[in-house]
Amino acid sequence: MPTLRPPELDRLPELTTALAARAAEHDQDASFPYDGVELVHRAGLLTATVARRHGGPGGGLADTTRILHALGAGDPAVALVTAMTLFVHAAEAREPHWPAGPLTELLAESAVRPTLVNHVRVEPELGTPVRGGLPATVARRDGDAWELTGRKIYSTGAPALRWLLVWARTEEAEPRVGSFLVRGDRPGITVEPTWDHLGLRASRSDDLLLDAVRIPLDHTARLTAPDPDGGRDALGGAWNSLGLAALYLGVARAAQHWLTGFLHERTPTSLGAPLASLPRFQTELGAIEVELDGAERLVSSLATAVDAGEERAAEQSPGAKLLATRAAVDSVQRAVALTGNPGLTRRHPLQRHLRDVLCSRVHTPQDDTVLLARGRAALLHELPQPL
Repeated sequence: MPTLRPPELDRLPELTTALAARAAEHDQDASFPYDGVELVHRAGLLTATVARRHGGPGGGLADTTRILHALGAGDPAVALVTAMTLFVHAAEAREPHWPAGPLTELLAESAVRPTLVNHVRVEPELGTPVRGGLPATVARRDGDAWELTGRKIYSTGAPALRWLLVWARTEEAEPRVGSFLVRGDRPGITVEPTWDHLGLRASRSDDLLLDAVRIPLDHTARLTAPDPDGGRDALGGAWNSLGLAALYLGVARAAQHWLTGFLHERTPTSLGAPLASLPRFQTELGAIEVELDGAERLVSSLATAVDAGEERAAEQSPGAKLLATRAAVDSVQRAVALTGNPGLTRRHPLQRHLRDVLCSRVHTPQDDTVLLARGRAALLHELPQPL
């Protein structure tokens, strides 16, 4: 296995600034930020969670949340494709499930160039698989290969993915489901540029069409009988919850940074002093600061607890995502309300931060599933004793 460079965490402030310099351009054009991904690769961040046994630094969730917070403050589209790649490497580090051949290819390429990898799971009819059901994407066995056919939607980073973990079912008497490991340049893969979103426009979460895409028989991971529980992975859920929460808190911090500068610079003639001198604006900025401080501390402490294997930390992580993303959305909305027209003017970044932070509500786990699960668990835990 190649030796991968350690992540340069001391460069995170520099990377935030560099990514922010082109974030508006990529948002306006809905163009994929290849330049930003290259910067992240050069800093060793794309492979920060590769296991030490595979020549990686073995970074944990605490480091990952720190990385994603910084990248989210610069360009959340870059942060999101980075997150998906980090989550895949972290899952392999926790529980090996990739066959040796494709894993060796993935890591060898990751050592020399940006190598994005992501699960592609969501489908037009099924929606997100965490709510149950079997995929329509089918893997048919043909001699010494699988042939994959189907359509995946909301495939984050689609034009730039080097490896796809395609969730599909086998065409067998008793179907199995799992991930099929597919190189992004295989014949039969087409990216349809369907992504026309309000926020995270540069993430290019386009449709992927697979038309009899052939892969070797061993290029599968966790291919098993369907699990009615959806194959729930509490640790994987914690990584997803806290990593994405950190990303969107980064977006909110970028909005706060712009707001602070605006309040210092804006000096109405009738006032003769900056808006920053008024108690009303000071109070509102204080509310934003308190809200984000609390959410960041919650995410950071829980990430550290997950790394330490602390009991219940993983279970509490979806709830932390809910609280953190609500805080992120609320703080940016407060900033928009406080600034009025300037906050919604396209030449200012606050409107972009608002559009981007609203995307936090879409990611799994969504608020209703978090609250339902925790409510049911609390009712079972607090079951009254018979008199």
